[in-house]
Amino acid sequence: MRTLAELDERLSRPRDGLADDLGKLDGDIMILGAGGKLGPSLVRLALRGVRASGVPRRVIAVSRFSEPGLAQSLQESGATVVAADVADEEALRGLPDAANVVFLVGAKFGTAGREHATWFTNTYLPGRVADRFRGSRIAALSTGNVYPLVPVASGGSTEDGPTGPVGDYAMSCLGRERVLTHFAAEYGTPLSLIRLNYAVEMRYGVLVDLAQRILADQPIDLTTGQVNVVWQGYANEVTLRSLPLAGAEPYVLNVTGPELVSVRQAAEALGEALGRRPVFTGEEAPTALLSNAARCHGLFGYPDLTLTELIGHTARWVADGGPLLGKPTKFERRDGKF
Repeated sequence: MRTLAELDERLSRPRDGLADDLGKLDGDIMILGAGGKLGPSLVRLALRGVRASGVPRRVIAVSRFSEPGLAQSLQESGATVVAADVADEEALRGLPDAANVVFLVGAKFGTAGREHATWFTNTYLPGRVADRFRGSRIAALSTGNVYPLVPVASGGSTEDGPTGPVGDYAMSCLGRERVLTHFAAEYGTPLSLIRLNYAVEMRYGVLVDLAQRILADQPIDLTTGQVNVVWQGYANEVTLRSLPLAGAEPYVLNVTGPELVSVRQAAEALGEALGRRPVFTGEEAPTALLSNAARCHGLFGYPDLTLTELIGHTARWVADGGPLLGKPTKFERRDGKF
């Protein structure tokens, strides 16, 4: 993957099983937040999956579409594009009905100092959406940040384990889950909750953060010494394939890669690929934010890009000066302030 076109194609390439699962659904698929960092690739994946299923249905992409040309690009790909701010009550009420809704809207970056806006977007707004689409099937993006820091030796939090969010962002995301669960219980709305823990692609993610620091000779803090990462294309696929699993008792799914990734070892591998020696500071703590995604892998198999492949693609992309999204993950933060 050397160009944006190649990256877009790879992110939206459907694997076996997606078409079958989408074929089980009735009605159209609406994606709220289609203009965000993962929305465009998820829309394109849904379009390709729908075509492969042979069951005609609309894929409706909803966003403010602040990025120039994105709405037209998605429309040319086959999506029904609706430019709307779902935070506006009138605009939300005016959206077309859809039997299946993928809810991607959320706030993380720059939330420190704007906690009120974070809670509005992550907790209050999902309730308004769930009320509007109470008759739909909803797959909602959540985050592994709803879990506490756990011992590295534990292998990560499971879906049945305790939550313990740290900081306003994580607490507001657990609030999102609780509010959506209330509407599922109140109206019988089928719901799946996707606890995603660190998606990566060549323009964004933990590996990009590490590569940039290596090239800038900036020290890499090892205190959070272990992380999870997962290929964004796989996360998109699982989110769509979770729709048939949704129930009034929400189906909760951790989505991440199969391994615990050593920050030190990943940085050293990136450094070798980049021809640079990483600089480290600090020592690995015994705890980290980690998720166990065995349930996900049992259902959908392993991600189609391995960690070694992701490291290689990321190193080439960053070394070649490929475009980046400019949104650091801040994975090393342990106080929940993003």
